[in-house]
Amino acid sequence: EPERVVELQHAIVRSHAAGAGDTIAEEIVRGMMLLRARTLAAGHAGTRPELVDRIVAMLNARITPVVPARGSVGASGDLAPLAHCALALIGEGEVFHHGDRMPSATALMMAGIEPNFRLAAKEGLALVNGTEGMLAMTCLAVHDFALLLTTADIVCAMTVQALLATDRAFAEELQELRPQPGQVRSARLMRQMTENSPVIASHRTSVHAVQDAYSLRCAPQVHGACRSSALHAMRVAEAELSSEVDNPVVLHELGTVESAGNFHGEPVAFALDFLAIAASEIASISERRTDRMLDPAHSNGLPAFLVPDPGVNSGFMLAQYTQASMVSQCKRLAVPASVDSIPTSGTTEDHVSMGWDAGLKLRRAIDNARTVVAIEALCATQALDLRAPLEASEATRAVTTAIRERVPTLTEDRPLAPDIAAVTEMVRGGVVVSAAEGVIGPLPWHVP
Repeated sequence: EPERVVELQHAIVRSHAAGAGDTIAEEIVRGMMLLRARTLAAGHAGTRPELVDRIVAMLNARITPVVPARGSVGASGDLAPLAHCALALIGEGEVFHHGDRMPSATALMMAGIEPNFRLAAKEGLALVNGTEGMLAMTCLAVHDFALLLTTADIVCAMTVQALLATDRAFAEELQELRPQPGQVRSARLMRQMTENSPVIASHRTSVHAVQDAYSLRCAPQVHGACRSSALHAMRVAEAELSSEVDNPVVLHELGTVESAGNFHGEPVAFALDFLAIAASEIASISERRTDRMLDPAHSNGLPAFLVPDPGVNSGFMLAQYTQASMVSQCKRLAVPASVDSIPTSGTTEDHVSMGWDAGLKLRRAIDNARTVVAIEALCATQALDLRAPLEASEATRAVTTAIRERVPTLTEDRPLAPDIAAVTEMVRGGVVVSAAEGVIGPLPWHVP
């Protein structure tokens, strides 16, 4: 019966909106909505154009469905999260509208959108069946992590100078012996950041360590491997962005409707898990470099914990504690979600990707790694201040000047939390990269 078909579509949306936990970030939800509109507009989902128009209208009106963070296993797509989006689309459930939480129907009326929307055949299923949730998290993560990778290269070069280490390990002729693309790119940026550095020139011909610590000497290799993982994730996302992930799919050329498995999130889940491992490594090596600056046994003459009168002042000691805590958490977050699978739907869905959870833990890992790198930048800036009258390279001075515009030199103990927060926001907003670009020119950081 036609009316029962319509009733079924609404029943699918309502029954599948079974998520739990905290609400996910607005940028993820809006990404999901945009990507689902793209899938429906591609023409293989068997839905009306009005459905796409309605999603676009909600996006333009800044109506964002309230979507709980828990409930997707990453096969048959992100069923529960997408169902919460669909619930708002038909005028039910809750949304955020210009920052206020309210019933969906209220927000739709305020925006001049008819709150009552009746789904046609297959449209309820088409709204909930797809990988758009984990794909949205992948796209956002690739963007955020690409910026962090470039920032980490810049900050590493600052630390190399602060520790009176050598930049010879970054030499082009050495990189050509192992032409891993990510490694070559990271080494190139480190060379640019240390070029004509007076502090490096000051000890180039003097007695110094034959081999610097791995966290300095092997930074291009480690950072480069992380770049390669990010590039793989970007390619997976690009392929997914041109894919049809609905089920069943309408094959117009054959005149058939076919059940398929393109909704399974395994390729995206793997990419998300790879990125979490890479984020953990960036955090891990950054913390090791920071510790060397704080330890007089390894810092080549810097005072303990980078503060005058260390017998009274603790300096940046506790900042490294924060790094240690976050790095430890990153290692736990690097455990792959995609190796797990719990059967659902009466065992019909007997292998699932857990890609949604992979995306959620990746976001936490990148957040942690961002703060860890920010703390390294804060300590490197302090260490370079203490090296005066020796100066760092021009590009490095541009970065330290930007940091000093927000955070003063530490001369005696003060709460470090505001300083850490300020530099973390600089890293998040690309301020560190922009400062370096002012000297060395544009950096193609958008591509890992």
